[in-house]
Amino acid sequence: APPGRARKLATLAAARPRGAHQPIVLGLAARSAGLGPEDAAHCVLYETVSGPATAAVRLLSLDPFDATAVLARLAPEIDATAQRAVSDAHRAVRDGPGALPAMSAPLLDITAEAHAAWPVRLFAS
Repeated sequence: APPGRARKLATLAAARPRGAHQPIVLGLAARSAGLGPEDAAHCVLYETVSGPATAAVRLLSLDPFDATAVLARLAPEIDATAQRAVSDAHRAVRDGPGALPAMSAPLLDITAEAHAAWPVRLFAS
């Protein structure tokens, strides 16, 4: 990453020693890597669908090729969603965050908090 971009990551890390929200980190990491908005959106979307697919293979003993085939079939929807995300982001820059299709995803936050308190883990590394 060019020095200015790396400096932005270092500034964020210094300002948030306990970490920042994933969308902020992912956006800044994508920008630091020189990715444009659509490539960044594709990264987020791939992470969003590949994580659960991998978990399904591990937890349910599904065939990894079947899971990968499902991901491949999702490609047109991922492309369309990435384009919409970029369009929505441009609209939010122009009109403010109220123009975004959703201001938050509270159930994701609630579920993540509940999961963090589980006494057992589904995966051990």
